Amino acid sequence: MEPAQSEMSILGCSPNGKGHNLGDDKYVPMKTMPEELDTFDDPDGILESEEFLPNGDGKKPMHFTDFEGKTSFGMSVFNLGNAIMGSGILGLAYAMANTGILLFLFLLTVVAVLSCYSIHLLLKSSGIVGIRAYEQLGYRAFGTPGKMAAGIAITLQNIGAMSSYLYIVKSEFPLVIQAFSRADPNADLWYLNGNYLVVMVSIGIILPLALMKQLGYLGYTSGFSLSCMVFFLSAVIYKKFQIPCPFEEFSAANHTVSHLDIHLNITDNHATHDNGLVHEMDDSHCGARMFTMNSQTAYTIPILAFAFVCHPEVLPIYTELRNPTQRRMQHVSNLSILVMYTMYFLAALFGYLTFYGKTETELLHTYSRIDPYDTLILCVRLAVLTAVTLTVPIVLFPVRRALNQMFFASKSFNWLRHVAIAVTLLSFINMLVIFAPNILGIFGIIGATSAPCLIFIFPAIFYIRIVPKEQEPMHSIPKILAACFAGLGVAFMIMSLSFIIVDWTTGSSNSGGGH
Repeated sequence: MEPAQSEMSILGCSPNGKGHNLGDDKYVPMKTMPEELDTFDDPDGILESEEFLPNGDGKKPMHFTDFEGKTSFGMSVFNLGNAIMGSGILGLAYAMANTGILLFLFLLTVVAVLSCYSIHLLLKSSGIVGIRAYEQLGYRAFGTPGKMAAGIAITLQNIGAMSSYLYIVKSEFPLVIQAFSRADPNADLWYLNGNYLVVMVSIGIILPLALMKQLGYLGYTSGFSLSCMVFFLSAVIYKKFQIPCPFEEFSAANHTVSHLDIHLNITDNHATHDNGLVHEMDDSHCGARMFTMNSQTAYTIPILAFAFVCHPEVLPIYTELRNPTQRRMQHVSNLSILVMYTMYFLAALFGYLTFYGKTETELLHTYSRIDPYDTLILCVRLAVLTAVTLTVPIVLFPVRRALNQMFFASKSFNWLRHVAIAVTLLSFINMLVIFAPNILGIFGIIGATSAPCLIFIFPAIFYIRIVPKEQEPMHSIPKILAACFAGLGVAFMIMSLSFIIVDWTTGSSNSGGGH
């Protein structure tokens, strides 16, 4: 493949805002861009196969002469939806238990709308200057400091996310295997060793997918990942009608006795023991609340605020979209967020209506209190592990892209570098998860800092700087809204960091992120 043409040399706009077809009329040259942008033609295989630049208003697709986007609308929705979907869905029922149904619905709706608006700012900024990389938007707005800030934020945010996903694989996968095989949890078996399992999953599943040159190829695995989460949601809805409230809690000691057909019936004011189950008699918590305010309510705000983190993946997916326009990509984003919004709300609602006030921070652990050997729940846990595993390659792509932008911006695509970055990243993350799991707490602080930047602050300030003042003065409503949006991001950052600090000083662990 020949090197891609310069970004600026293939852009043009007609007076009515419509883009030209290549080879038709003469192009209207854009303003001369800094040398770094001019040399930024093909740093990563057309940036993971970047094939177009939209014109200023994004109404007509513009294509590179040597590449055309091939990822369909549906596959793009799958990829972006998979980027949004994280393990945070398991904690949303707990968030609803501490906010109430209506307050949770209001907060989730506000966050979904804000996420759509944030993506709108990114896409509009990208269309105006013809730049299809988050880091290069930062360079266009603030020069090298802006480019490095965006690249570092994406790298730290996504490395933290991948570390948390692989830590879930390390801690949960052995438990699922042990439950399925009914093996002795104290047995020294290699397939119950989380360190071995996380390395095997990384080498056997994640690495081959991460070596794909085009992000669009992961649409199939993303679709399968989302189907696993649909299975999780279906099981949560089904269990709502199978589990009574108060529920019957599993008792390991009595479960052992029950195998000898010795039935104990011990009745007191609170519980009855029978065949390994603890029947709770106190049903005071078995009631849904529309609004709830307690000491944990404030902790749910950061969890919900970061529930739709996908912004590092938006522009890479945009660049591979077939017939790319700003409007079409906005539809991809809106549909992805709508699907995730629906799944989030239903999972939280039925999880909460199953356990009410007894809902734990991790929903699947609450089911394990009833029967840790429940086949359906074990299958659900395996499905969630599969979904989390298949999300890692999607999250890795923007990190490799950011590293290419920061350190190899003038280099053409090279398979050796492409593979080396993926192997190095996965090796580094595996070493963190295996040898330094406690450092994941540090990523909590990093996530509380980088996520608000990527979701709220950067899209807003890039928009303010990039959109010409002649087109939108600083006192115009769009730029005032963008400034308020950036201020909201700063508020979320301060709130999240405050909660993490309180958790560390009190020894609790209540705050979390959307992923």
